[in-house]
Amino acid sequence: MSQADLTREVARRVFASEFNDATYTFKESDDERAPNYALLPTGDRANRVFAVGTLTETEDVGDESEYWRGRVVDPTGTFFAYAGQYQPEAAAILRDAEPPEYVAVVGKPRTYEPDDGSITVSLRPESITIVDEAIRDRWVVETATRTLDRIEAYQEWESTREDPDGGSTAPTNEYAQLAREHYDSPVENYRQDVIQAVESLDELEATA
Repeated sequence: MSQADLTREVARRVFASEFNDATYTFKESDDERAPNYALLPTGDRANRVFAVGTLTETEDVGDESEYWRGRVVDPTGTFFAYAGQYQPEAAAILRDAEPPEYVAVVGKPRTYEPDDGSITVSLRPESITIVDEAIRDRWVVETATRTLDRIEAYQEWESTREDPDGGSTAPTNEYAQLAREHYDSPVENYRQDVIQAVESLDELEATA
């Protein structure tokens, strides 16, 4: 195992709705090589993200060289993945894919601020793999579980923090604190996304 493998961050399972809201990024040291993190609204950090969905569209949006954009849809929204000359294997998958296909994407979150002042979030893929429906369904279930875990940890921190008798027993959750400071949407909104995602699987099974 290489040093890079030993130090590589865990890829977080995140639904598209939350990923696209993760507009605040930060580093935890001044070292120029320090990893860059996206702050998840449910109170965690993500240097890498693992997403699975339906690749519905690909397009070469490059000017002087190939730069491929893939649109990957999960039950809650859309991930946009961009791959060019520095991600040749991922770019090749997007170039050769025949949408619609299920894909698994591991990549780093990137933010971009256009002239209108908004912030868009996308994935710079490390890898893109064509997968089957069973893998997509399992990802939905596992991502639902991980999202609920983050929501519950956030709400536990929030309720104890607001309890005047909480005092020294308040759990430490620095990323929940950051999320509270930087995001306006109630964390409970993401529970509704979890319900929507899991119900979408039930609907598919009912029509199969």
